[in-house]
This record gives sequence, C-alpha cells and structure tokens, in this order.
Amino acid sequence: MKVLWVCNIMLPAIARQLGLPYSNREGWLTATLDRFLQEQHRNRINLGIAFPVTPETGNISRKISVSEEESCSCYGFVENLETPEQYDASIEVRMKEIIEDFKPDMIHIFGTEFPHTLSCVRAYGNPERTLIGIQGLVSACSVAYMADLPGKVQRKATLRDFIKKDSLKQQQKKFYKRGLYEKEAIRLAGHVAGRTDFDKESVAKINPKAHYHVLNETMRSCFYRARWKMSNCIPYSIFLSQGDYPLKGFHYLLQAMPAVLERYPEAHVFVAGNNIIRSDTWQDTLKISSYGKYLKKLIKENNLKDRVTMLGMLDADGMKEQLMRSHVFVCPSALENSPNSLGEAMLVGVPCVAADVGGIHNLLVNGGDGILYPAGNVESLAEKIIEIFEKEAISEKYSDNARRHARETHDADQNYYKMIRIYEEILQ
Repeated sequence: MKVLWVCNIMLPAIARQLGLPYSNREGWLTATLDRFLQEQHRNRINLGIAFPVTPETGNISRKISVSEEESCSCYGFVENLETPEQYDASIEVRMKEIIEDFKPDMIHIFGTEFPHTLSCVRAYGNPERTLIGIQGLVSACSVAYMADLPGKVQRKATLRDFIKKDSLKQQQKKFYKRGLYEKEAIRLAGHVAGRTDFDKESVAKINPKAHYHVLNETMRSCFYRARWKMSNCIPYSIFLSQGDYPLKGFHYLLQAMPAVLERYPEAHVFVAGNNIIRSDTWQDTLKISSYGKYLKKLIKENNLKDRVTMLGMLDADGMKEQLMRSHVFVCPSALENSPNSLGEAMLVGVPCVAADVGGIHNLLVNGGDGILYPAGNVESLAEKIIEIFEKEAISEKYSDNARRHARETHDADQNYYKMIRIYEEILQ
C-alpha cells in the first residue's frame, strides 16, 4: 500500500538529509514518522512525503534515507507560507506531478491551515482515497479572531501594520479567506480525521457525507518522560505558550493579573513564542503591531512591567523545562480545537487552567484533570489561577489525573495502530 503524506512543514529528518534548515514546529509529526518507520515493513506500507519549500530550495523529488534502515520518497512543492490567504494555482500543477510520480493508493493531508490542502485534494480528484486530518479550523478561528478586543483597538493600525498590510482587520480577513479554501477542501474529501466534538460537528456542517474518523495525536517524546513536582516549580509562576495574536488570549491574562497580584504579589507571567511587545530599540518600536501596542498598554495600566517575561521561541526541551518550572499553565484562547500545548502540559502534569471553548473539554475534564472557566471571563480566569495557588493538594490531584488522561489520549501505540486501521478501512 502506497500512502502519500502532505505536511505543513519539511520534517527535521528530511531536512537534515538535505542539509536544509528546519523548524521543530509540529513535532508530533516527527514522533508519528518515527513510529511509522519502525513498523513500515510489518504493515507493508510504502510512504511518500510532500512538504512546502522555499523558491530558493525549489521543487524536490528524490528518495532519501530518513533513518539508518528506512527510506522514503520525498517531494517539495514551492509555497509561500507567509501569504496563506493567497491561492497559488501552480501548487495544484506540482501536486499532479507528485501524484503521477508516486502513484499513491491514498493521500493523508495533515491540517487545513494552508491552501496546499485544497490544491492536493483537487489534483488527486479521488475523495474516497483522500483523508484530511483536522488540526485547527481556520474558518471557525476567523469568527473568533478578535477575542473581545475593544472596537477601537480592532480598527487601529500602526506603521508596521500599514506597511505590511497586516492590521488586525486585515489579519482577520486573511483567516476568513483561508477558511474558504479549508471548507472547499473538506467538501471535496471523502474522509476526515479529528479528535473532538467541536471538529466533528464543524465537519458535519461543511460536508455531511464525509466519513469522520477519531484519531488522536502523539506528542513530542520528551514530554512523556517529564514529571512536574510542586517542590520544583517557581511558586506563583504562570505560563502561557503563545500570545502573538488576539485569538490566543494573552490580553485576557493581562486583564486578570491585577486580581491575582492582589492576593499573590509574587505572581509572574512567562510567555513563549514570538515577542511582539519588544521595544528595546527604536527599530523595535517601529515594528510593533497594533495588538502588541495594546498588550503594552495593558501592561502599563496594570503595573505589570516587572511581572511579565517574554521567553521567545522555545524548542521541545525548552518548553518541557518551562512547564516543569511553572506553577500553573494557562490556555486563555478565544477558540481552540485540541491545542498541543495543553496536551504537552497535561503530559508533564503541570496544573492547567483553560478556557472552556471548542474541543478543550475533550482533552481536560473540569475538576478532575484541571480547571475550565467560561471563555473570555477575566474574573473567572483570575479566580481559577488563585484556586491553583491556594490549594496545593488539589493541584497535586490535577497533576496526577492529567498525566494519566493525557497518556491515554496521546498513547503512541494506540494512535499509530488506529491510523493504520483507518488506512486499511479507506483502502478496502
């Protein structure tokens, strides 16, 4: 059986063989590939992998070794991931070339976030042999994108926004356009894999005829080996894995902090990911976005200058270490399907507070694995963080339960064999 994977990134194992730079983003795909290669002969599956490359790299079509014993066919297609709201018809042509060369029995596309998903579905033209894996749903994210920002903030644009044509309104419009490609791809696919009530219901509205398969994801390996302990964490430290655009809800946390600091003056927020509030130099100030400017305004108004630390981009080990040091992990997003950051936090066992939105309730049981609160409710967010700080015994219970639940949800063996069974069902 020949299966073609279509990924959103060039996987590190491939990039190392080609001598090209790579990203550790979507590390769960690397974990899936590792397991796939271990079992490749047993399942008699010939794997091909297609992935986006830059114009400088150019189209790639070659068989490379991705481990000491295994090799697979690899194909690059040129795509500008900086402008995913623009559909490039040349990718559809390239996808036809890849399909004609590899001749897959089925195609598994990971994610709907980029227009290459639609290009591949169109080029293959075989819905009964096409499986799309849902990660996030950009069509739904476009609706929730502003996350209760004041109207005047939504309408503002900085010099950076004007030059890059990337104001908040323009960002939301880009998500909307990407959502149109996403919906068409789902309508043209015969099979969809997801993990939550939210994505199942969303897919049913878009394409009631699609076969829905439940398929959980395997996380990056280092998170399975970690174990959070109250005695080792920084007391009253709050960790947010990302906060560079409104949907992720960093502003909710900043609005909740005065109430938290009133009870716990030592509380401190640590944020990973792109630092959009940096203003060390005048160049930094010129590059700040309207959302970054709003975050800085909240930090100033709430006297949080010395209470917030931006960590920058973290690799898997860096993320694991930060989770181990944190007193609580917070997911305050306006919308999520099944955030891997929450799955990784639960695997480590750090107590979690998350907005009860989208598919999050399928990952975390309220009052058992951690705490859910009404999305966008700043007062409740503050109360739940304080509850974690106050009740050490309950936090330990949450930690144990979350680790147990996450190890079931993200069990590598179970998820791998479920994926193979789905392939077999489709091919039958």
